[in-house]
Parts: sequence; C-alpha cells; structure tokens
Amino acid sequence: MAKSQARVRVPKSAGKGEVVEIKTLISHEMESGQRKDKDGNPIPRKIINRFVCTMNGEEVFSADLEPAISANPYLSFYVKVEAPAELAFAWHDDDGSVYEAGETIAVA
Repeated sequence: MAKSQARVRVPKSAGKGEVVEIKTLISHEMESGQRKDKDGNPIPRKIINRFVCTMNGEEVFSADLEPAISANPYLSFYVKVEAPAELAFAWHDDDGSVYEAGETIAVA
C-alpha cells in the first residue's frame, strides 16, 4: 500500500473576524474489511475513522467517519479567524496510526 499523504488548503492570511474555508484531503487506500485475500482470508479493515482540526490548541472541527467513507477522503469546513492561528490536522486510522499536518493563518 502507498504511504498516506495529507494535503490541506488554508488561506495564508485573513482579516480579523473573517470566516475562511479550509479544505483537506488525505491519500489513503481504504480497506472495508469485506474483501478476502488470494487464500480466502479476510483482509483487515483499514479506514480513516476520525478527523480533528484544532486552531491554537482548541478543537474547531471534528468528524467521525464510518466504513462507507471513500478512499482519499476530502473534507471542507469553515472557521472564523480572530487572531493569527496555528492549525493542526489529524486523521486517525483503524490501525492506530495518526497522520498529521499543520498550517498557519496570519491576520491582515
């Protein structure tokens, strides 16, 4: 399986009090747990099951994802920027792996 790669699109700057759109995508080969390998054994489920975004250490968006989520899940959401912000993104996998990314937004 290819290594998972997280990508985020965040504006470089925003006005104080401005609402901005955040776009995220993680390249991840999902496995539903329903298929079998060549020997007939079930292939273990491996999906991104949770996403969390924090801004300056405070959770601003989260989502619990279910088995019907597609491969390479894309999420888009909005946040209000009051001050310069450090955004942290985390995607949680069934196997305990956590894929992380981070961005900053300056206040103009």
